[in-house]
Amino acid sequence: MEKKRLIGHTEAQLKAIAKNLGMPAFTGGQIARWLYVQHVSDIDEMTNISKKNRDILKQEYCVGAMTPVDCQRSTDGTVKYLFPAECGKTVETVFIPDGERATLCVSCQVGCKMNCVFCQTGKQGFEGQLTTADILNQIYALPERERLTNIVFMGQGEPMDNLDNVLAATEILTAPYAYAWSPRRITVSSVGVRGKLERFLKESDCHMAISLHTPIPAQRAQLMPAERGMSVMEIIELMKTYFPNRRTMHGSDTPDGVHQRRLTFEYTVFAGINDTPSHLKELVRLLRNLDCRVNLIRFHAIPGVDMKGADDAQMNNICDYLNRCGITTTVRASRGQDIYAACGLLNTKHKEEGLKVNV
Repeated sequence: MEKKRLIGHTEAQLKAIAKNLGMPAFTGGQIARWLYVQHVSDIDEMTNISKKNRDILKQEYCVGAMTPVDCQRSTDGTVKYLFPAECGKTVETVFIPDGERATLCVSCQVGCKMNCVFCQTGKQGFEGQLTTADILNQIYALPERERLTNIVFMGQGEPMDNLDNVLAATEILTAPYAYAWSPRRITVSSVGVRGKLERFLKESDCHMAISLHTPIPAQRAQLMPAERGMSVMEIIELMKTYFPNRRTMHGSDTPDGVHQRRLTFEYTVFAGINDTPSHLKELVRLLRNLDCRVNLIRFHAIPGVDMKGADDAQMNNICDYLNRCGITTTVRASRGQDIYAACGLLNTKHKEEGLKVNV
């Protein structure tokens, strides 16, 4: 019988497992702390649980941590890992150190349904959802885990398209019995999925990032087919409820916590495509009633896509213009340029070479 993984379960779920196996419910709380505080690799390491109960637990369950099957290391310290998933596929995770800050970019799906034209992961197609255990395993089995200061759900996949498992993972990451992280250390990105995006905003206190990339709906539909499912205008109207411009806020109509989490719009800059004066003016108009910031991203070339990124001078010009217009804007530093930097490239290489994953 294939054993089930313990990681990925909440404390309440672990207590239910313990009770179902004839153990006291508090044993589930002990298991949770062994998993998420001590990060054990084997049930026998849970030494405050009796040997009898450990043996019972081992009959059906294992810890379930899975180490990376491949990695690429950059001279700037960035490390791109390839982690196995329960479905037998692999997903990318990127560790990005920067001084005292260390960010982990995690994946939530194998491939992606969104099919953005500038994304290698989209060209993979959709191959399956990651379980809560698969998502958490990217942190649990990370060699640099103890150095982490931030997590961003900006790897492979659309978080809103696997929302139940993303919410379960962030619950464990922020729970007092587990990682006890502040939700302000976690950012979840989305292209915008109707119904799911609003649910996330209601149920999570994590920071929000919207993949925008152009303020013009027709052009966004060409670059990002998801625009046809939830338009940029619909996204903006929803964001006004949760992130209104502080200068225009009134009374108690604003949802609780509106000042505590951050809204960022991700904007990959393509030379001659979305970096014109008219694009920038429309971007300012679109965002002027929001308490938000813009993160400008350099485009990393991928095979088969005839688009070029803007040069450094243009990136800085755009950044300066938006800041002058009152929109806090930064240029994301490019990392890992000497390895498979663009999202999806290492996974594609792995598939082409026919490397097998044993789960």
